[in-house]
Amino acid sequence: MEKQQKAKITSEFGLHEKDTGSTDVQVAVLTARINQLTEHMANNRHDFHTKRSLLKLVGHRRRLLAYLRKEDASRYQNLIARLGLRK
Repeated sequence: MEKQQKAKITSEFGLHEKDTGSTDVQVAVLTARINQLTEHMANNRHDFHTKRSLLKLVGHRRRLLAYLRKEDASRYQNLIARLGLRK
């Protein structure tokens, strides 16, 4: 992921100007990376190293979302709506 893309995501989802570590930002960055790897896997079906990395990122995002849902349900709902994760 490029620095500019990550900075854009951080500014969009951060709670304040220099926020890089909040749960919202982490989930948004993971989602962008997951989308990139999903695209890669569509073209390279037998890339098992990438598949493992993708599954690890999905699990990490799932745990972060579970934490956010437990701590602040309204922020959780807002975040999944903005990212388009659930239907």
